[in-house]
Amino acid sequence: MDKRENNLKTIYLSGPIMDEHAGAAREWRECAKSLLAGRYRLLDPMRRKFVDREVDSANEIVEFDLLDVRNADIILVNYSRPSIGTSMEVFYASHVLGKFVVAFSPYEYRECSPWMVRYCTKILGSLEEAAEYIATHFSQEME
Repeated sequence: MDKRENNLKTIYLSGPIMDEHAGAAREWRECAKSLLAGRYRLLDPMRRKFVDREVDSANEIVEFDLLDVRNADIILVNYSRPSIGTSMEVFYASHVLGKFVVAFSPYEYRECSPWMVRYCTKILGSLEEAAEYIATHFSQEME
């Protein structure tokens, strides 16, 4: 990691992985990387090669994800469907650690879980809107 990258704010890419149809968990994260790369350091949990529902890796999956949440400055959340892991990450980041949580979701406000509304700092309608929000409010030039 070069010195410039070391000074960048870090974003953790939180969203459903378990039981996602082929490629969906990876696809939005690749789009997020193309929108945010170079301006932020991105932590993608898909970089690990764990397998869901293997008892052997369950604790590792959770611990590594929580480590990423702790190491992030901002949590970017794909709230496209209910996900226990995503909800736990959001609660941990917001309530326990006091992190800024930016989500994007196809749901109207009335359809959102009150827990997600309460613990996401901001919920926007698309990944692009969320990336723009982050760029506007967390620009490195602003510091």
